[in-house]
Amino acid sequence: MAKTEVEIRFTLPLDEVRLQHKIDAEHKAKEAFVLELLRQGDISAGRAARLLNISRWDLSELMYEADISPFDDSLTAEMLDAEVKSALKDFDESKS
Repeated sequence: MAKTEVEIRFTLPLDEVRLQHKIDAEHKAKEAFVLELLRQGDISAGRAARLLNISRWDLSELMYEADISPFDDSLTAEMLDAEVKSALKDFDESKS
């Protein structure tokens, strides 16, 4: 599958905004976009975690807060096995 990059731009007429507030808002916008892709099944949880530069364990907390089920009934046994292996690898790496 071809790699696709998405850039989202919008302009908001705002008076002065503190730099940290701007950074926080941009981070939340990216998080919301990635979580929606995950909710729709367009990306995997592992990919979402990598895009957000967080651990799979931190992603599970975001998923809970966003009411995104960690279970996908459309997964095949092979896909589920790959998800489990990826999660175990992430867990092993987090212990080191």
